[in-house]
Amino acid sequence: MTYNENNQTTTPRFVLLGLTDNNNLRCFLFILFFLVYIIVIVGNSNIILLFQLSPSLQTPMYFFLSHLAFSDLCYSSVITPKLLDILLAGDTSLSYGACMCQLIFFSVFGSLESLILALMSCDRCVAVSRPLLYYSIMTTSVCRRLIASCYTVAILTSILNTSYALQLSFCGPVNIPHFYCDYPPLLKLSCSDTYVNELVLLFSVAMVSGISVVTIMTSYGYIIHIAVGIRSTEGRCKVFYTCSSHLTVVFMFYGTILFMYLRPSAQYFSEQDKVVAIFYTVVIPALNPIIYSLRNKELQTAVTMIIGRKCMNLYIYLLILAKILD
Repeated sequence: MTYNENNQTTTPRFVLLGLTDNNNLRCFLFILFFLVYIIVIVGNSNIILLFQLSPSLQTPMYFFLSHLAFSDLCYSSVITPKLLDILLAGDTSLSYGACMCQLIFFSVFGSLESLILALMSCDRCVAVSRPLLYYSIMTTSVCRRLIASCYTVAILTSILNTSYALQLSFCGPVNIPHFYCDYPPLLKLSCSDTYVNELVLLFSVAMVSGISVVTIMTSYGYIIHIAVGIRSTEGRCKVFYTCSSHLTVVFMFYGTILFMYLRPSAQYFSEQDKVVAIFYTVVIPALNPIIYSLRNKELQTAVTMIIGRKCMNLYIYLLILAKILD
């Protein structure tokens, strides 16, 4: 660790205090989070592959869903491997560069998740309100431009936050009471004046989450307005069933994010925040593909068709191989 003349660290090495010091509990948590991370990788990778391999899923909704799965996979992978390393090997150290990289990538994919959820609400609104014109409105080029704008905003927001984080100074050893390098605990530990940093963080989170929440509320407000006008109970149920998976994911994601970041800095950083952070960094990325798969017949059909096709190809290959051997 290098110090400047004011006894402030210029290149600090951070220590992540993790979740617990109890060795037995650490072993249990490692097994639990390792299994959850496998679900994250398998579940989200399957959604991405299904979109690429299944012609029936080449629609705007699954295009956005595949990017949501990519975002879940990436932002969980930014956090979970280090968490597993802490729990298994007890390696709590983190270099300044690694901390900033974790901060910027988590910010990118967290913001991206928020914006894609907003896009998906718009997509559902168009599907419900303009079913006959849906594919004319949500063309491939429109979907690509919309998703590109999400990536652009997420990257710019992350650069803004990280540029101010790089200006923070730290005095002496820096022990972060968390399992990853996040902005709130860094602000609390810094010996710099963090007023501007807090404003920038609040502005960026409020802008991304605010735009997303307003978009989602407006979209679903219009969807409810349309559903109320439908006379048949079956028609109303169909509308709400179409949106149920997305709404479940929205409530889980925004409930935890808004709780974590839209609070006064004096309330950072308590033990319960670690539980909330575990939920949105590890658990939600695993739940998203499960929620969409269980409540989506098209995904289930696509999985069945692809597995059936692979089994048939394997059967034909084995028959040809048997003929050759004979």
